[in-house]
Amino acid sequence: MTGVTAVSTSAALTPHQIWVRIRGLLLALLVLVASGIALATVRSGDQHGRLDPRSADRYGSRAVAELLEERGVSVHVVTTLDDATAKVGPDTTLLVASPNLLAPRQQSELRAATENSAGRTVLLAAGPPSVRTLVPGVTAESAGPVAPRAPACSLPAARSAGDIETGGFRYASDGPGTIGCFPSGGLPTVLLVEQGAGDTVLLGSPDLLLNDRLANQGNASLALQLLGSRPHLIWYLPSLADSSGATENGGTGGDDAPDSRSFADLVPRGWLWGTLQLALAAVLAAVWRARRLGPLVSERLPVAIRASESTEGRARLYRKTNARDRAADSLRSATRTRIAPLIGVSPRDAHSPSTLVPAVSARLSSTDDSLQTLLFGPAPSDDAALVHLADQLDTLEREVRTP
Repeated sequence: MTGVTAVSTSAALTPHQIWVRIRGLLLALLVLVASGIALATVRSGDQHGRLDPRSADRYGSRAVAELLEERGVSVHVVTTLDDATAKVGPDTTLLVASPNLLAPRQQSELRAATENSAGRTVLLAAGPPSVRTLVPGVTAESAGPVAPRAPACSLPAARSAGDIETGGFRYASDGPGTIGCFPSGGLPTVLLVEQGAGDTVLLGSPDLLLNDRLANQGNASLALQLLGSRPHLIWYLPSLADSSGATENGGTGGDDAPDSRSFADLVPRGWLWGTLQLALAAVLAAVWRARRLGPLVSERLPVAIRASESTEGRARLYRKTNARDRAADSLRSATRTRIAPLIGVSPRDAHSPSTLVPAVSARLSSTDDSLQTLLFGPAPSDDAALVHLADQLDTLEREVRTP
């Protein structure tokens, strides 16, 4: 007995077709992940602990920290604003590694804690926004290249250090009690601002504190004199995870403050900005992918397609979308078009119920109501009703064709 294998007409994709469609995307994703891991691995060897006094790599600052400890200066590393401001005093030097990372409220709190402490504050590569808050009366200009520069000032620490490698931001101040050194383009890259019994030192670039540059020129001499003027050095490394920057209520708020903060208040500022950027990118991608390509343009097919294949393809689309109304309209329209010439109705009136139905009724001696429902009725409610409608239309056409 010979079996006949039926050809599947399902519109569902096979596993092989799915794999062919997504393998390019998976490959691109794999390359992206591998590139990210490789880049992170390569960069982690050099960028680990930048300006961290505990890090011995080229971008760390362990060398200057050990030299200070040999001279009797204690070095304390802190990562939160609360720890940094709690230790300031007349016998401390507070070094802020990245003041530009601090939120405006954090900068205001830092200034309030240091302006009357009679200690020294050292700000590394402070940009215009942070300088405006932390050191009023001083402005930061555009950054320049790092290169050996002469002191060109009367500051004893700068004159004894000689030429150093500096650059970065340049600072300007018209107020009294300021000394500018190591100029670049007419403006100093190192500025000392006296504030009561204490002072603030602005370094346009932190490069002289890095392990791989400390031995160059007079970098070590200036670093030891600026950071070792007090017996205690607080090395503050601002972090995006610092919870003090997540609230804007102007203080700790007492014991009940943690309960009054929402989840959004506890999220670091950097994560919020990152989420906003990702959302904007998603919206732009959606707009790009949803662009209109203009109206459809008919063109001659490059190959001949059999009518049966075209019919089967359209039927699959109708079935996939459950478009029984469109399928029924197509069947009824084709039937009306074919039987109209057989009963003497012009093609213009083939789809007019008032003209076609009476002509068919006179030809078959049938009631107008049944023909009206068959040729111009509502859409079938299910697939079985659609098949039944197709059978009825075939029967009607055969009866009209029979003399």
